[in-house]
Amino acid sequence: MPKKYRVLLYYKYQAIEDPEQFTKEHLAFCKSIGLKGRVLVGSEGINGTVSGTIEQTDQYMAYVHQLEGFEDVWFKMDEADDYAHKKMYVRPREEIVALNLSDDIDPLETTGEYLEPTQFRDALLDEDTIVLDTRNDYEYDLGHFKGAIRPDIRNFRELPQWVIDNKEQFMDKKVVVYCTGGIRCEKFSGWMVREGIGESVGQLHGGIDTYGKDPEVQGDLWEGKMYVFDERIAVPINHVDPSIVGKDYFDGTPCERYVNCGNPFCNQQILCSEENEHKYLRGCSAECRKHPRNRYVEEHQLSTEEWEARLNAIGESLKDTETA
Repeated sequence: MPKKYRVLLYYKYQAIEDPEQFTKEHLAFCKSIGLKGRVLVGSEGINGTVSGTIEQTDQYMAYVHQLEGFEDVWFKMDEADDYAHKKMYVRPREEIVALNLSDDIDPLETTGEYLEPTQFRDALLDEDTIVLDTRNDYEYDLGHFKGAIRPDIRNFRELPQWVIDNKEQFMDKKVVVYCTGGIRCEKFSGWMVREGIGESVGQLHGGIDTYGKDPEVQGDLWEGKMYVFDERIAVPINHVDPSIVGKDYFDGTPCERYVNCGNPFCNQQILCSEENEHKYLRGCSAECRKHPRNRYVEEHQLSTEEWEARLNAIGESLKDTETA
């Protein structure tokens, strides 16, 4: 039975003359139809993910397609059981995806070669091709393409420097890059082309999301699940032979459940079972577990005695405050 809700993922690099006015009008329309999600608007274009009923998302797509320059926006769609977002945000930004280059790249002028899903799978199977994941480390840890390089980064803007520091891996090689929906690769593959890193540079057209829906590849050679920036967190991609590659932060067992560290000043995302979340009070370290602002302690209204008893059970104590 078809589901009543839908999630849309999309972007388009297209000059916007007045991003702030565009933002105000866009937000007003989204709120008028009850849509929820997050949309970034800049002078270089638009980048968004929104959710709503079938009727609401149909209205939204029609609205975007009637905007000058956005008639051909490609919406990637997923069925959903409910809204995948809590609120509706439309915000102006300097960049619709933050690479923070001193000399910016315009993907409309310079970008890597587009590879359709079947071409990208061929590249994955080619021993002479380097596959680079352009996403953040926590996204990779939940799921990735088999054999892809994991960049040691927490934010996309760190990727250019990481590649420069490790460029011996890529020079004189065929390189293909991928990301969730394609927008990061548009800019990053263009940067690699401009910098002359790689014999050739290709990108997965439409990103992992499109690869998983392609009727021929059906997500083949993808391991784990794909991280998404909404309430779903993880979505399946491989419909051929799905697997779990995520590992619980605390005991290394298979896990695909992300939580944020209970210390609001840390907020690190960690893969964690419900059992271990309770055992370790959602803290990624001893310091975070006994932090006075620990959100797990607040949410579960633990008394100081109960808090101390939980810590004692794992060999820790609130009394060890020297490093807190």
